[in-house]
Amino acid sequence: MPAWFRKYFCIAWIAANTVVFFPWAMFLELTRLFGSRGSTPFVQGLWPRLMLWAPGAKLEIEGREHLDPNRTTVFVSNHQSTLDIPALLIALWTNEVRFVAKKIIKYVPLFGWYMAFTGHVFVDRSSKRAGLQSLKDAAAKISAGTSIVIFPEGTRSETGEVLPFKKGTFALATLAGVAICPVAIEGSRLVMPKARWDVRPGTIRVKIGAPIDPKPFGNDREGLARAVRAKIIDLHLQIGGLGGDKTHALDHERKPSGAAKSATDTEVEA
Repeated sequence: MPAWFRKYFCIAWIAANTVVFFPWAMFLELTRLFGSRGSTPFVQGLWPRLMLWAPGAKLEIEGREHLDPNRTTVFVSNHQSTLDIPALLIALWTNEVRFVAKKIIKYVPLFGWYMAFTGHVFVDRSSKRAGLQSLKDAAAKISAGTSIVIFPEGTRSETGEVLPFKKGTFALATLAGVAICPVAIEGSRLVMPKARWDVRPGTIRVKIGAPIDPKPFGNDREGLARAVRAKIIDLHLQIGGLGGDKTHALDHERKPSGAAKSATDTEVEA
């Protein structure tokens, strides 16, 4: 398939599927009132597989033995591409998950509306007070049994290395007091680079690590962030990734060139 054709086919495919499947997903979510899992089997099953099929992405998953559907978990992952979202939805199939995103995403037609309706977590960064309240609200949701996915780099890495983390993620984990599961993704940026539609077939690898208990770290958010990031770097190296610099773990210590922000990036920051 010519590169130009694949590019425009993917744009049309994702747009068409979003328009067609949005009302179906919303209808399925209403069935939750009758005791079903709502739209989760669809949104973590067929939909992400179709999103990965269009660019020709093959998904390889390791470490599913570390998943427990009965354990509320904060999944922390590195971030390379928009395709990380469908890849993680499939990889974390056994656990019903919600993503953490900037508040502005809530107003994106169809996609953002669905996220708001189904209880995804939005962080308001208009002020420090609003940000802290968002963290408290998110922590309460997690404590009530909602597992979430966070990209603590706050942006998609253009170089492929694991970027420094933001501490706000770990304030959330500390407040919620639930297990943190490190996850590494590699290959997605080669299939769909950041802020570009120059897609090409390739393999996306996901490796899930053993859960980490945040309690021994107490209120030491930096220590917890360093420990989780070091584990993600190790997992990333094991699946063929570049890893990252463990000595500069937090974003206030170093800002690599691959860390420029985009309006579509998800992030948490205290």
